[in-house]
Amino acid sequence: MQRIQIRLKGQIDERWSEWLDGLTIAHTGENETVLTGLIRDQSALYGLMSKLRDLGLPLSAVNVGEEVSMSENAVPGQNGSCPFSAPLSSTRRRRQRR
Repeated sequence: MQRIQIRLKGQIDERWSEWLDGLTIAHTGENETVLTGLIRDQSALYGLMSKLRDLGLPLSAVNVGEEVSMSENAVPGQNGSCPFSAPLSSTRRRRQRR
């Protein structure tokens, strides 16, 4: 599983969450929708992107965080850090050091 965050211009109602693979839907004060959650793999991400394309809302950003195990999945963000605070290149470097 991987953490994702997708930002879109415009508003999507929270009732679309199930259709969008259970992602959490939040809104900023800037007429922007932020989708966050976990996806299975890259294939699931591409399927989600197809759904978003069909809605016709412009993408602002797509951030893919580190992979998480199922045990981490039980309590997202348990270490108190935001998985999207570091650039993806930093995330890749941390993975290579392990």
